[in-house]
Amino acid sequence: MTDIQTRAAEGGLGTERSHSEVPILEVKNLVMNYEIKAGMVSAVEDVSFTLPKGHSLGLVGESGCGKTSVALTLMRLAAANARVLGGEVRLDGENLLELNDEEMRQRRWDDISMVFQGAMNSWNPVYTVGEQIREAMDLHWEPRPSAAEARAKTEELFQLVGLNPEMIDRYPHEFSGGMKQRAVIAMALSCDPKLIIADEPTTALDVIVQEQILEELRKIQHEFGMSIIYISHDIAVIAEITDLMGVMYAGKLVEFGDTVDIFARPRHPYSWLILSSTPSITGPRRQLAPLEGEPPNLLDPPSGCRFHPRCPFATQKCTDEEPPLEEVEPGHKIACWNYEQVPVGILAEAE
Repeated sequence: MTDIQTRAAEGGLGTERSHSEVPILEVKNLVMNYEIKAGMVSAVEDVSFTLPKGHSLGLVGESGCGKTSVALTLMRLAAANARVLGGEVRLDGENLLELNDEEMRQRRWDDISMVFQGAMNSWNPVYTVGEQIREAMDLHWEPRPSAAEARAKTEELFQLVGLNPEMIDRYPHEFSGGMKQRAVIAMALSCDPKLIIADEPTTALDVIVQEQILEELRKIQHEFGMSIIYISHDIAVIAEITDLMGVMYAGKLVEFGDTVDIFARPRHPYSWLILSSTPSITGPRRQLAPLEGEPPNLLDPPSGCRFHPRCPFATQKCTDEEPPLEEVEPGHKIACWNYEQVPVGILAEAE
């Protein structure tokens, strides 16, 4: 087993499943394309999942698989050439896709906020970090906070994410990369949202700071019962901090379930290959399974299962028919005709 799979087998992954099973977010049959000169790019295709209140969900997959496109569609912040062609996004029962622009603007930060990929480099250099956090409060708090209230809230947030409150009046260039990212998280929390989406929240940070940031997020989630979606191509991050997991490939959700279950026994060939290609630092030597090939061109995706050109278990049915995402075990959904052919565990140990 890999280090991650060993921890999964021992029940050491994810957060405690002690929160409500009432859904905070329901995504149903979401379809979103990007319109470019060459045609329509099928970026998000029939994606459905549910996130219960107080739980954390990790979305994983190779670059370009649609993780960030899903997040931006949930936030209604996708690029101008994005076209939502179908589906529902229900946050606490309200379909965000039916709101007008002003109604959605009011929902952002108040109900749903996002830590963007590379956000630590997006601070305005001519304003202090505290002033920029105060701006979010001014726009979304009702009534608008006084200077003293905003200051007290910012100090509270800084302490929560592990920053010295004395840094509030400092400028972004006076913060390290890790400190900037902590401040971004503080800003995302400033209006007490129901759901936070964190898109690669530890990108460009060294492993020690990564661990510190993840620990802060984990603490915040437990303390406030907040729901969080983590987006990452780093499966170790997802293993560290989530209790639910969705595996995306070429714009589609191909596996969804409990993080522990998927890491202990991946059922989709793509998930299995990702884990089988991950070396172990402390475990026994073993043969690695290469994930050969490249993701398809989403201007013209393959027929049938989009993974079939790279799949070692593909049959003619995989080429001809697209597999639905179906529950094959309680809480564990797979989109694969041949999931029963996927070996239990990973490749054998090397001689």
